[in-house]
Amino acid sequence: MSETLGFDKFRRVLVLAAHTDDEFGCAGTMARLIDAGAEIRYLALSKCEESVPAGFARDVLVKECNACLASIGLPPGNVRIADYRVRYFPRDRQAILEDLVAVNREYRPDLVFMPTSQDTHQDHIVVQAEGFRAFKHATILGYELPQNLIAFHNSAFVPLTESHIARKIKALSCYASQEFRAYSRDEFIRGLAKVRGVQCSADFAEAFEAIRLILR
Repeated sequence: MSETLGFDKFRRVLVLAAHTDDEFGCAGTMARLIDAGAEIRYLALSKCEESVPAGFARDVLVKECNACLASIGLPPGNVRIADYRVRYFPRDRQAILEDLVAVNREYRPDLVFMPTSQDTHQDHIVVQAEGFRAFKHATILGYELPQNLIAFHNSAFVPLTESHIARKIKALSCYASQEFRAYSRDEFIRGLAKVRGVQCSADFAEAFEAIRLILR
């Protein structure tokens, strides 16, 4: 199905994250798009300094995020990490919208990844709602972060190869500060990709909510 829709023909891609490490939801697909020649820009809206585990430097998540994205293949100039306060996005909703509108005006992505509309985290809810408003011209896919979901409308699948999954696991291993989280473990990442692959007759896949599809 992805070949029919010309998935690898997307050229200007934005990965929109509430927090550093949200690329857990689409890192394999990012690897596939880079292989296909797409330009990917990444915007995380919070450095999450208040969520850093004890024993780590306050800026560790910024450093880990940059290392993760470099491992996938993003150049440093394509990465921006803003400084909105973690868990206070509802308060900053209008400022976030204006930030996203400015990104859209400057970059005009044709494909945007953002949290699924079923995500329950308060910051992710704001990013999804305001991202939908800001990027009205683009195809939008909502990535899954299972730890936040009550349900998930996995209505779109991106088939991936063993190489894509290996690159995803290697990249996400840069998050040493998050190793205690069950969803960061290799077996979980590979297992979820295998389940999504079975659902679309592929070896591996990542699943998304099809929030908006523009078929050109």
